[in-house]
Parts: sequence; C-alpha cells; structure tokens
Amino acid sequence: MSTARKYFGTDGVRGTANIHPMTIEIAQKLGQAAGVYFAGNNKARKHRVLIGKDTRLSGYMIETALTAGFLSTGMEVTLVGPMPTPAIAMLTRSLRADLGVMISASHNPYADNGIKLFGPNGFKLSDATEAEIEALMQEDLTGKLAQPESIGQAVRMGDAAGRYIESVKSSFPRGLRLDGLKIVIDCANGAAYKVAPTALWELGAEIIKIGCDPNGTNINKECGSTFPQTLCKAVVEHKAHIGIALDGDADRILVSDEKGQLIDGDQLLGLIACFWKKRGQLAEDVVVATVMSNMGLERYLKTLGIKLVRTPVGDRYVSETIRQIGTNLGGEQSGHIVMSDFATTGDGLLAALQILAVVVRSKAPVSEICNVFRPFPQKLHNIRFSGSNPLENPKVQAKAEEMSKNLGNKGRILLRKSGTEPVIRIMVEAEDRALVEESVQTMIEVIEQEIPTIHQAVKTSAL
Repeated sequence: MSTARKYFGTDGVRGTANIHPMTIEIAQKLGQAAGVYFAGNNKARKHRVLIGKDTRLSGYMIETALTAGFLSTGMEVTLVGPMPTPAIAMLTRSLRADLGVMISASHNPYADNGIKLFGPNGFKLSDATEAEIEALMQEDLTGKLAQPESIGQAVRMGDAAGRYIESVKSSFPRGLRLDGLKIVIDCANGAAYKVAPTALWELGAEIIKIGCDPNGTNINKECGSTFPQTLCKAVVEHKAHIGIALDGDADRILVSDEKGQLIDGDQLLGLIACFWKKRGQLAEDVVVATVMSNMGLERYLKTLGIKLVRTPVGDRYVSETIRQIGTNLGGEQSGHIVMSDFATTGDGLLAALQILAVVVRSKAPVSEICNVFRPFPQKLHNIRFSGSNPLENPKVQAKAEEMSKNLGNKGRILLRKSGTEPVIRIMVEAEDRALVEESVQTMIEVIEQEIPTIHQAVKTSAL
C-alpha cells in the first residue's frame, strides 16, 4: 500500500471543522477504513472501538460521523463523551478495545478539531499504520463492509470518568495526601473539566476551579496552558500554593508557583527526573525530550548523571523513543510529560500528581522546588509562507549550516516546518541573549529574501 500521508499530520487528522479534511465525509471514511483495518478478515469475534472527545461544539458532528463509519464495518462502538486524551488511551487498553479514538484539536481554538487514533496497546498509531489506513480511505470499501445482520451497535459508557480518576489517583505515592494545599486548577474549558478537579479534591486539596465551564466555543479561550496568564493571576488572587493549567484535551501541563510565575515543561521534566533519580525510579538514567527542549535542561540533567536523548517534535516520538530505550520518563517544553510506568501518552493530571508529591514531601514553596535549572536564552519565531518549503532552498540551508557552526557548543539553531500549517519555525538558543536575537533576525532575513512568503510572523516569543 502507499505510504503517502494525505490526511494524517504529526498528531492525527486536524483542521477547521466543516472544512476539508475535518468534514463528516472524511470522518466517516476514516471510521470505515480504520474499522476495516482493525477488524480485518477476523469475523470470529466482535471488534470494539472506544470514542472520546473534548468539549468542542463540532465534536458531536465528528463523533456521529465516525460512529456511523465504524458501525458499517461491523465494529461495536463505545462512546464515553468528554474525556482527556490520556483517558482514552488508558481505557482502550483496559477495556481490551481494538482501537481508541479521541476527537480533539488539543490546544487549538474551538473552530478546529482533530482525530487521534490509539492502538489496542494504548499507544498512538505508527506512521506506517496511519499510511495503511489512509490508503484504505482512498479505496472503494463497499465489498468490505458488514452484511446487514453484522452491522455494529453503539453504547454509551457511564463510568468512564470514575475509572480514569481511580487510575490516576493510584499513581500518587501511598501514604501521601494533599491536605492543606490550595490549588488553582485551570482545565481550559476542555476535556478534563470534571475529572481533574475531582481527582485533586478526593486526594485532600482545596480546589479553586477556573476554565471548568465549557460551552462548546470557549475551549482554550484565554485560559488553559496556552494562555497561562489567567492561571498565574488567579494563583496570586487566591493566595494559592500552586496553579495547574491543562490544555483542551489535558495531555499537557504548565504550572504557576505561589508568586504567579510560570514554570514550563522543561523545568517540570527536570524536577520529576531529579526526584525519580534520587528514589531509584528513573529507568536507565535516561530522559527523553524533543529538539525544542532547552539546553539548560540538558546540562542540568548531566550534573545528575542523567543522559538526555532528543527526538523530533511530538509526544508520539517521545513515547516511541521511551519504549525503544527502555526508560520511563520523557516530555516536551510545551508541557507533555510522558511517564510510561503509568500511561502510554502524555497526561497532564498524572504529571501534576508527581509534581505535587515532590511539593508535599519537600514542604517548601513551589517557587523554590520547581525552578531546577537556569534556562539558556531562547527565542522562537514563526514565519507563514506560501509555495514551496523554504527549508529546501539551498541558500537557506547553507546559512543555517553556517550559523550552526558559529554557535558551536555554546548554542544551537533549529529550523523546522510545522506539521499542521504552512509555517516555518525558527528557534535559536545560546548563552548570550544578544547572539540569540542577532541569529534569529539573520535567519528571518535569509528566508524572506530567498522564498516567496506571506510576511507575517505568526508568533514570536523569548524565554
């Protein structure tokens, strides 16, 4: 079969709702193709797919179309409603389903939506498997659909949230409680709006909820991990000990300390790695991170005797590398924290409990506990373009190589094309902030001179 990736990007299928490829037609085709792929020719038993979603208005539409597609192949469909992405991964494996589906565009605005697929082991599907499903989507599957008497049935599962909450709570160290801690939890008006506050409250914390009133169109809107200003402000206002922000599907986390200062995924990854290393829990003394993680993290881990292994951007690649190496911890600067002892994918709530375990044991302010290393100055700049990929231009490649040599071991430059939109992402970090600024500007000028672009920087940030 062809390995072309027409629909799948770096994290499933994603786009604006009701616009190709995020349409009911494509969703139904995907359901049929995935159903044919996972059911195969094995008709000896019924095959099951579990479908969850976040709180986007378009989730109802996509859920219905996917369900119809799966049912037409003879698969049984279990619907669990709004649930975090990691909960779908966990339940897929727990319920012995053949396939898990999460309908979500993660941290994107409500108008977008997406479809993520998990295999029976709870891991995201490989590129090869996605390519085979894509190939099936382009075939006439009429002859492979179920006979009338074998069409599947759909049921709604009532206790999915309770199962997930108990699973997450079981990861918290025995004998510890959150009594006496005041926690602000921001669920981004997304998938964890019920389960996250409930789990933390049941472990004893005093909970201040924000971003827990979804209406279908306010997911990630001025809240959650993509807009942490709301969390930081609330922590100070409520005089809380810590703030926890999740994104729309709750697979990533950022933290605010008691002063309202933001703590990113790199710092959290370093904190957990140090804690696990001291307790003998860190497998192979290796942590996996992406090419975006700060060099300060790498140097800090080295002082602890921990090796950092880097992967391409995307928590799926972090998870795959964790499995290959045999370690049990990895993550991204954006807040995906993958802990393979407890879950198969990034889980913001699970990570929160590991962080809170350190806080409870140390009895020190979060500002002292969670800022474990001094980050290198780092700047990100995105350039939207039209036409051919600027990174394939020889002059751009030559300049990038030249700059990389000039930075040497005192810094690095990273250029990559977004997997979800026509954007080139420039990242430079170095010990010298002035050098960072100069390098980014030079790269911007080279790209804009050599390639036809829409001269609009869609996002610039400095750390």
